[in-house]
Amino acid sequence: MKHISRHGKLFLCALAAATFSAGALAQAWPNSTVTVVVPWPPGGPSDIAARPVAKRLTENLGKPFVIDNRGGGGGNIGTAAVTRAAKNGNTLLITSSAPIVINPSLYKNMTFDPVKDLTPITNLLRVPLVLVAHPSVPANNLNELVAYIKSQQGKFSYASAGNGTPQHLTGELFKSTLKLDMVHVPYKGSAPAISDLLGNHVPVMFDSMIAIMPHVKSGKVKVIAVSGAKRSPQLPNVPTFAESGYPSLVSYAWYGFFAPSGTPKEIVSKINTETLKIMKEPDFQKILADTGSDFVGDTPENFSKFVKDEAVKWSKVVKESGATVD
Repeated sequence: MKHISRHGKLFLCALAAATFSAGALAQAWPNSTVTVVVPWPPGGPSDIAARPVAKRLTENLGKPFVIDNRGGGGGNIGTAAVTRAAKNGNTLLITSSAPIVINPSLYKNMTFDPVKDLTPITNLLRVPLVLVAHPSVPANNLNELVAYIKSQQGKFSYASAGNGTPQHLTGELFKSTLKLDMVHVPYKGSAPAISDLLGNHVPVMFDSMIAIMPHVKSGKVKVIAVSGAKRSPQLPNVPTFAESGYPSLVSYAWYGFFAPSGTPKEIVSKINTETLKIMKEPDFQKILADTGSDFVGDTPENFSKFVKDEAVKWSKVVKESGATVD
């Protein structure tokens, strides 16, 4: 057997020490309370994913995972706080897509860069949006609605949950794809927008299946189309935009898990592994079914690619729409 040089021995020792320390780091985490920031007010759609995941991580890993709702700034305030947190796995982020892939194009003054300042862990939910109309709108399918909107000659409006939300940008994608003249009416959240839709103050809106399904089931709104790549099991008789001849009009409201950039890969991998276990459990599978979401748990690498692709897509929509917030 050939003798290993002194430098070779030093290298092997260093490699072994690094491997041991990385493994030890992952095993030791979490060693204190973990704060999971949700950059939206309590009770919003992000909580639907965040609270069950935090509860099960607490039970499985033996340390408290505490939800911290920090709303404001279209999700920017809470998200920025996570980017400034220590890179030790003790501060994490669960958020909708807006501050990650929409706001960087929409806001002129961003205090963080999601690509540089956050590490994707996994997607948690990916929910198709639904185009719904008040029952008084004289249209029962997409072609009839498009014809009716064009007949209004710019006097037709659509509601959204607010500037820069997936609902707003999906409306803009709809508007540009079908070359429609519509006025955007932003609200401060889904609830007030839905309230005005039900009151016939606005004729149509896009919203996530999570928020709108109770009103669909009650017959208070009629569904025109869904924005997913395929039909939803919850609405099997409702066509997608792609089926109606608009394959580029695919849109989801998605909710993801992130850590501050620079968090050790071993900790990110451990969070990913533990979260995917939870997502495969019956309780979370029921959440997926109830929200019309497919299983979207993924590796950090694949989720990172998905996030980058979404950023490119929505920056183009923002640019074409001319939308801005500040």
